[in-house]
Amino acid sequence: MNPFFPLFVVMIFFAIVFVFTLLRSVRIVPQKTALIVERLGKYSRTLEAGFHVLFPFIDKVRYRQTLKEQAIDVPAQDCFTKDNVQVRVDGVLYLQVMDPKKASYGIKNYTYATVLLAQTTMRSVIGQLELDNTFEAREKINASVVKAVDEASDPWGVKVSRYEIQNIKVSTSIMDAMEAQMKAEREKRAEIARSLGEMETKINLSMAAYEEAVNLSEGQKQRMVNEAEGEASEIVSVAKATAEGIRKVAESVKASGGEEAARLRLSEGWIEAVGGIAKPGSKVVLSADLTDLAEVTAKAAKMLG
Repeated sequence: MNPFFPLFVVMIFFAIVFVFTLLRSVRIVPQKTALIVERLGKYSRTLEAGFHVLFPFIDKVRYRQTLKEQAIDVPAQDCFTKDNVQVRVDGVLYLQVMDPKKASYGIKNYTYATVLLAQTTMRSVIGQLELDNTFEAREKINASVVKAVDEASDPWGVKVSRYEIQNIKVSTSIMDAMEAQMKAEREKRAEIARSLGEMETKINLSMAAYEEAVNLSEGQKQRMVNEAEGEASEIVSVAKATAEGIRKVAESVKASGGEEAARLRLSEGWIEAVGGIAKPGSKVVLSADLTDLAEVTAKAAKMLG
């Protein structure tokens, strides 16, 4: 056996160990990842994305942190509202490691700690709300949880960006009571809407009747005004025509032979009037002698003069 064989084997072993250790000292860090390096058990540095070489047997990668935003499911938990109603709430928490060193040394498990903190904050916030407001105040609850958890997780180097409630569940009896309340509320609103509709209908009908009465009265008023104006115009026209006739008669009397013509016309009118008085079977007594035409003419002339 070759006396150098054991030495050769030992040298090969150490060579393999050296190559393996050298390869282990080379670190290629992916994007959005951070490595926490300790030197002789003490924090040395944080390796970010890229190529890095560690000192063999001295440097050691102790923690590996992801810098991506993480969505963590918050398990369902039982909470009591301000009016002592039990509800079961679950949600999703979104967080991101901002300081890998604090996330590694500030707390043992920041994920577990933030979930517990979100649950306790959720119970506290819901305990300040009544059941009806719990379903309507999701945004308020989310904002309160984010604010409380973000402030508490700041020493851990973790940033909580948002929290979203997934489900709010109540017992079957409470759900039945809520459905009955909602049904009654809907029926109440329907009855109010129906009564308002009937009231609007009555108002519209009364307004229509009022408008119709006003229009009729206005029409009658206008008709009476028009009739009065027509009668007035007729009276004025008759008066004007009578005055014009009188004026022409007066002018005719003043003309040559006009007086004789007027007397003749009066005589004819007198005779016609007297003839209209007498009727069959009646007796008429007159003071004038109708056979004496001169006397009739004289009386007519006297009336004209």
